[in-house]
Amino acid sequence: MRREQLEQLLSGDDETSVAALAALRASASYVAWDGTTPAESLARVYGRRLGHTLRKGTETSGLEQAVERLNRYGGPVRLGQIRSIDGAWIFMLFLDQDGGTLVACTGVRQTQPGPPSSDAC
Repeated sequence: MRREQLEQLLSGDDETSVAALAALRASASYVAWDGTTPAESLARVYGRRLGHTLRKGTETSGLEQAVERLNRYGGPVRLGQIRSIDGAWIFMLFLDQDGGTLVACTGVRQTQPGPPSSDAC
């Protein structure tokens, strides 16, 4: 997926998409993986992550909304990721199976930022 395509998908006005787009425009690394996963499975996984981040006090953006959107979506979802240039935030993108529509987006602040992913673009 080209950076420009991803920028277009993140053109929403919600706080998380705006932050992910800003990170992408600031030269963040990104990747969109091949293959899909059922949205219901991801809703369960990210629902557990929501509980975990709340217990730990980890800062998130749009996680609760992402879980709700995945629960409603019901179709297969393709995953993507944006890692801010400083590694402080990781944004997970949930795309439709063709990668042409953003289903949901969430961000999680990293307590110990790591190096950019080696498989990122």
